[in-house]
Amino acid sequence: MTSPSLALKISVFAHVSAQPQALAEVFNGAVASSVDSEIDLAIFAINPAAGIDQMTIDLWHQVSEYQIPRLLLVVGLDGSEIDFDDAVLVANRVLDPVVTPYLVLHGDNGEPAALISLSDMKIRDYSTTPPTIRESESEHQEIISDFRHEYLEALQEMGEDAFAAGLLFPAIPIVLGKNIGVDIAGQYINQLSS
Repeated sequence: MTSPSLALKISVFAHVSAQPQALAEVFNGAVASSVDSEIDLAIFAINPAAGIDQMTIDLWHQVSEYQIPRLLLVVGLDGSEIDFDDAVLVANRVLDPVVTPYLVLHGDNGEPAALISLSDMKIRDYSTTPPTIRESESEHQEIISDFRHEYLEALQEMGEDAFAAGLLFPAIPIVLGKNIGVDIAGQYINQLSS
């Protein structure tokens, strides 16, 4: 992963079930329990098995008042019955509408193994280090076509700089043990330091 800029002030907001300390270490941030108007990025993390607690919801809306860029990281996807799509539905209901630039692809064992990009439909396979990027098959493209259309429409409507302006909220699936999604979140963070 391209290391996020150390110059950015990043706050991580999450219930303990969403591994806030581990995420803060990975993304050079600090776990926070209150909103600071001087932060450059607010990372919100949720574990779909635990839901989204009221404190996280309240902090999301406080950050919204300052129009600080926000990333929503969905963790706890390995070994769980609840998946990324379920977490996004809940986030859309209790936070703000989020966008999903990538969807999760599962391996034969049912565990998350790869992400598929809704912008170019390429697959990032995390069974290798670094991840292998390859073209998706037609069956994948058919399955994601509605999601892709929705995502591209949101990007067009909001504009290219919407994330940096604090108007577009990407939801990224993260599996820290396999580095799934860490590079993607890093790319968004790097947008803020360029």
